[in-house]
Amino acid sequence: MITSARDGAVLRLTLDRPERRNALGTDGIQALDRALATADRDDAVRAIVLTGAPPAFCAGSDLKELGGLSIPDMCAHEAVTAAVARQIALLSKPVVAAVEGYALGGGFILAVSCDVVVTAADAKWRLPEVANGWLPPWGLTALLARVGAVRARMLVWGVEAIDGTEAHRLGVADLLTPPGGALDRAAAYAAALAALPAESVTSTKRFFEPFAASDAERLDAAASRAFAHDCRGPAAAATLARFTVRA
Repeated sequence: MITSARDGAVLRLTLDRPERRNALGTDGIQALDRALATADRDDAVRAIVLTGAPPAFCAGSDLKELGGLSIPDMCAHEAVTAAVARQIALLSKPVVAAVEGYALGGGFILAVSCDVVVTAADAKWRLPEVANGWLPPWGLTALLARVGAVRARMLVWGVEAIDGTEAHRLGVADLLTPPGGALDRAAAYAAALAALPAESVTSTKRFFEPFAASDAERLDAAASRAFAHDCRGPAAAATLARFTVRA
């Protein structure tokens, strides 16, 4: 569910589950965790690009999988995803996200958890969790670091989807490209990072990590508790029922 390709010192990791719009299921997130850890231990890798197979970057959590779980098991599933997203800030290598198509829900949060975010102008960004009946259960610290509390609250309510141009204006994304250009721009930026001295690139990442991910584990736990509470409500139950796999 994760494919990789090397171009010099840059490793490209692709969420490769297009039939499910690259949704984050258990197997996929575990594969991503292993791929990131392996890349971080490889001295020949100096930067990482994270992207998704067409048609999307990532559509978020796999609701078909979640719909078949109990609320405690859903929380446990999302906690694993949360830990992988938090780990990106702790890697020694910079991670550049390339977003084409759409980044929804957990896909949105996974992208903003990366060190640099490149978006195509026509990419669709949205957090649909509140409309589904629950607070996003992880990763909000990364969004807060990028856009501040007031804008983060607006984005989490998710009343309107935004395109890549607006995501760039708000600070959700760092670099903006024409449609179809995000991966090339991300690869070029990652190559420029890889050409810098590895020690000082890592030191820079380490210095800013507390500001970008301060208290993330505790806040993820608080969001998970709110998520569990919300999932007992009628709106969440109705959403999950639509995705429950029945014999």
